[in-house]
Amino acid sequence: MNLLSTKWIPDWRGWLLPLLIVLAWDWMSRLDANHAYAFASLSQITAGVSELWQSGELMANVYASVGRALTGLLIGASAGFIIGSLVAVSRIANILITPVYHAIRQVPLLGLVPLFSLWYGNGDTSKLIVVSLSAFYPVVLSTFEGMLQVDGRYREVGQVYKLSPWQVYSKIILPASLPQIFTGFSLALAFAWLSTIGSELLFAAGAGLGNLMMNAQEASRMDILIIVTFVIGILGYLMSLLIKVAGDRLFNWRNTR
Repeated sequence: MNLLSTKWIPDWRGWLLPLLIVLAWDWMSRLDANHAYAFASLSQITAGVSELWQSGELMANVYASVGRALTGLLIGASAGFIIGSLVAVSRIANILITPVYHAIRQVPLLGLVPLFSLWYGNGDTSKLIVVSLSAFYPVVLSTFEGMLQVDGRYREVGQVYKLSPWQVYSKIILPASLPQIFTGFSLALAFAWLSTIGSELLFAAGAGLGNLMMNAQEASRMDILIIVTFVIGILGYLMSLLIKVAGDRLFNWRNTR
C-alpha cells in the first residue's frame, strides 16, 4: 500500500492563498519603518530561521512542546477513557461521577490556572495538568456517548451466548464504540496541542515554543515570533493529518461494507 497516496497530497491551488499572503507580507514590510517593525521582511525571517537552527534553540523548544503535548494527551486520554467507560457501563459510577465531571467541566481551564500556579508553581507540573485536563474532557464524553449508543441488539446477542460482563464490554461494546472514541481522541489531540502552547505562555518557566514566543516578544523580535507561530501551525497541521490518516486506516472496513 502506498503511504504517499495522492489522496494526501494537497491540491496545488491550495497554495495560492498562502503565496499571496507571503507576497503581501513582504510588500508591507518594505513600505516604511513602522511597517518594517510590524511586518518582518522575508530576509529577516530567513536570517531568524538560520539563527534558531544553528543555536539549536528551535528544535530544543519543539521537542519540549511536542513531548509535553503527547505526555498530557496520554495521561488525559487514558484517564478519560477509563472514566468514560465506567460511567457508560456502571449505573453506580454514572450516579457518582457524572455530576462531578459536569461541574468541573464548566470551569474554564484558564480559571484553574491561578489554582494550579499556587499548588504546583509555574513549572512543568502545572503545564502538564492543564494539557491533561484539556485531553481528558473530550475523551470522557466521546467514550460515554459511543458506548451508550451501541445497539441494544448486540448486547442481547451477548446474553444469548451467556457472556460475562467483561466479555460483553471487551467483545461487543468496546469494538462497536471505537469509531466515536477515536473521534474524541482526535479532538483531544487538537486541544492538547492548543493547551500546550497556552500553558507555556501562561507559565513562563521551562522550555517550549510558547516560552520562546514570550522571550521573542520581550526582545521585540518580530521575526522570531513569526517563525514560532508558523512552526506551531505546521506541527498542529501535521498532527491532525497523522491522526486522520491513522483513523482512515484503522476504520477502513467501514467504507468497504
